[in-house]
Amino acid sequence: MRFIPVDTTGALVMVAQEPRLKLKNRQTGEMATDAETGVPLMTLDVTFVANGQADILSLTVPQPGIPEGLVPGTLVALTKLIARPWENEFNGQKRSGIAFRADAVTATVPALAGAKG
Repeated sequence: MRFIPVDTTGALVMVAQEPRLKLKNRQTGEMATDAETGVPLMTLDVTFVANGQADILSLTVPQPGIPEGLVPGTLVALTKLIARPWENEFNGQKRSGIAFRADAVTATVPALAGAKG
């Protein structure tokens, strides 16, 4: 599967929503796990600001790579962030997008003043 390394040098990355377990199947409630290690996967939404533009990215991160206490407003660093294009078809309708995955997230400073968790 192809993937694209994402350069985070000079980017400002801030937690937008607290981490949550990633669902594999929304209908059954089955949780997603890493195919190689079997560890649970988490979803973390971050605000990614680079080159004068801000985007909200929804990242997949193995649970051991998520530290305790990540709340909205916390500035973070991302380890080995990659972008992976995807495409699927369901009921004759094609969908595509980009999935983002990081090996780990590290808090760089506490949550910004006034941010609520």
